[in-house]
Amino acid sequence: MVLFQDLTDPAVLLSLGDEIATHAENTRHAGPWKSGVFHLFARTGILAAFIPTDCGGTGASERVLIELFLAIARRCLTSALALSQWAAAVRIIDTSHDPSRTTLLADLASGRIRATVGISQISTSRRHLSAPALLATQHETQWSLTGLCPWVTGGDSSDLLITAAVTNSGETKFFCVPLQARGLCIEPPMKLLALSGSRTSAVHFDRVDPGEPIDQKSSSTVRTGGLATSALALGAACGSVDLIEKEAAARPSLRLVVDEFQSECRSVRDELFDSITRDIEPMQRNRLRLRANNLVVRVGQAFLTATKGTGFIEGHPAADRVCESLFFLVWSCPPSVSAAAMCELAGLDPDSEFSSDVL
Repeated sequence: MVLFQDLTDPAVLLSLGDEIATHAENTRHAGPWKSGVFHLFARTGILAAFIPTDCGGTGASERVLIELFLAIARRCLTSALALSQWAAAVRIIDTSHDPSRTTLLADLASGRIRATVGISQISTSRRHLSAPALLATQHETQWSLTGLCPWVTGGDSSDLLITAAVTNSGETKFFCVPLQARGLCIEPPMKLLALSGSRTSAVHFDRVDPGEPIDQKSSSTVRTGGLATSALALGAACGSVDLIEKEAAARPSLRLVVDEFQSECRSVRDELFDSITRDIEPMQRNRLRLRANNLVVRVGQAFLTATKGTGFIEGHPAADRVCESLFFLVWSCPPSVSAAAMCELAGLDPDSEFSSDVL
């Protein structure tokens, strides 16, 4: 039974964050599916918040969903990442005209079925290749998928994969593929610099029958660098500031650093929620992502500096936070954001001849 909680109540979010944090160490290694965090998401109604009310969910507002991502990323980035990929799959399924949409979304809301998404091959990864990374071909009425999804979070822990492939005519089609389908091979989870608990794998397709394409209610384009990605970066930054604040209890000299970072976190948060109400343009959204990226990387390094040599030992929270912060330099990062980061790292003027095309 799903016991829906009032996710608009800050005290509830704080309590949920505390509960997620008790599983964080196990989640970091085994993943939220095995640590019990995904069960917690279902039990408390977090999953239902992303599902429309006509499909067994509570249909929370975007503001509430962003608050959820912030609260979860603050305590466990691995859990927040897994939830974001599940939510991306749900968003695509929700665009479907298929009569099974209602039942499928209800099963996802309750946690009876787990889904993930693999669409980086048409958004940010391997787009430089001359041939599509994942090709969809049609023979009479039957479709077939051949190729690769290079990045799939929780591939070995989910039931369904929402993916996208390109046809011979260049059209993009979305499919809902059972991860037990014949011809589908999930590689062992990658050993990442951080977030290995996300159990991210490459998934290979060898003439896989995916069923019919998702018949979408409206044309949909894949958007990188959405507000959820900025929310995860900001949440992770806030979590690192919390840890620096603990250090400041014994070292008052750190108080000024904490105050400055807390002020910046509030400023980015204000911009994030203002973006929801104003429906900002892609260029503004990318600037927000760049700002959140810069913040989470700097705060992670400040936490490491505050802990001195102890923080450089493998397994120390500071070491973990630094490595996790670097994830945002490569995850769902629009070319303009990557280019701006490269300019900053190289000391180049943002308006120099350096172009995002090289990325």
